[in-house]
Amino acid sequence: MAESVTIARPYAEAAFKLARESNTLVQWSRMLALLELVVSDEQVTRCTGDPNVSGQQLESLVLGVCGQQLDGAGRNLVQVLVDNDRLVVVPEMRVLFEDLKREHEGLLEAQITSAFALDDEQKIRLVRRLETKYQRKVSAQVSVDPQLIGGVKIVVGDKVLDATVRGKLDAMAAALTH
Repeated sequence: MAESVTIARPYAEAAFKLARESNTLVQWSRMLALLELVVSDEQVTRCTGDPNVSGQQLESLVLGVCGQQLDGAGRNLVQVLVDNDRLVVVPEMRVLFEDLKREHEGLLEAQITSAFALDDEQKIRLVRRLETKYQRKVSAQVSVDPQLIGGVKIVVGDKVLDATVRGKLDAMAAALTH
């Protein structure tokens, strides 16, 4: 995985630069999401690993499935990826592109996990506090995990705020065993 991210990064950065300069970030997000779906398809995956399928055939297959949903630059990207045998890194490329896009837009992604369902007001208050803390707009994905027993766990980038009963119990258990 780390190797494929390393391979995908220059492609993602080039696509992002082109999208930013041409003011087509949303269109590129859609194109990369579509490409990810196509290259993740079981039949396409089999073709990428089949030595009997030429690059030209693979390119035609991908472009045929995508149809007119790819613009000229998107079609060129497919050609470059196929020519360099890099079509398999499209999922990592899309994730990296979206990270660059969020950073450009000043948007942070937060994953909020609660032991119980949060009502809309609680979600809004949590997001506002995160926006105040990070001085950026926050987009939050909220999920419920009853195994947390109580409280919330918030993940923003590589930072984790664990204010759950489960987290406190785990910390106490670790302290007692050391």
